[in-house]
Amino acid sequence: MKRRNTPSKQAVLSVITKAGKAMSQDAIEEEIAIDINRATIYRVLNRFCDDGVLHKVMAEDGKQYFALCETYDTKAATHQHFHFKCTKCDTVECLPNQVNFSIPDGYLVESVNCVLTGVCKNCS
Repeated sequence: MKRRNTPSKQAVLSVITKAGKAMSQDAIEEEIAIDINRATIYRVLNRFCDDGVLHKVMAEDGKQYFALCETYDTKAATHQHFHFKCTKCDTVECLPNQVNFSIPDGYLVESVNCVLTGVCKNCS
């Protein structure tokens, strides 16, 4: 189903694209240039995740971050990569290498959420 391209969607995507890193809903709300309520931002973010535009990163503190997908193909395994959360600047970023792992027979992996925590290259 084709979704409408609304000003809310354009604004949210613009903020994430310009940031070039994963962002929390709160950070997006602070940066957004138009008046959008919190529920609308969250709904837009989740739709983008459903459509394969963004993916969610769950940090160890339980906070959700949203990052652009490399490709807009929901069937591709585009989210099997590590993320890094800096303890100094709270930046969350996607690391470039895919995760390679093996699991016992009979298990089917549907998603991977790997977050490494430490000090990023800009803060060290």
